[in-house]
Amino acid sequence: MRLPEEAELLRIFIGESDRCHGKPLYEAIVLRARERGMAGATVLRGIMGFGADSRMHTAKVLRLSEDLPIIVEIVDTPDRIAALLPELDAMMDEGLVTLERARVIVYRHSKPTA
Repeated sequence: MRLPEEAELLRIFIGESDRCHGKPLYEAIVLRARERGMAGATVLRGIMGFGADSRMHTAKVLRLSEDLPIIVEIVDTPDRIAALLPELDAMMDEGLVTLERARVIVYRHSKPTA
């Protein structure tokens, strides 16, 4: 797959305990992006943060079971990102979704060795 130099970065802020049909929401989002043949997705786990309800989420020793922040990032063409947005909206009960232009410098994979 080739990505044009001008792409979009979709950033999804959710909680570690958020679910979609019984599985972690971040996993459901990444699997859906893969099913759609999108260029790639990455899940990042935060150590501290808060959202619209101002409730603090932290990885301090005494709170290891807390709902930590999760960010899912997806980079692809604007049309592929736009096609995913309605599905994403249906999957999420709460969270934040942002979209920004991204300049793709390199996008390649290693060649299989024979």
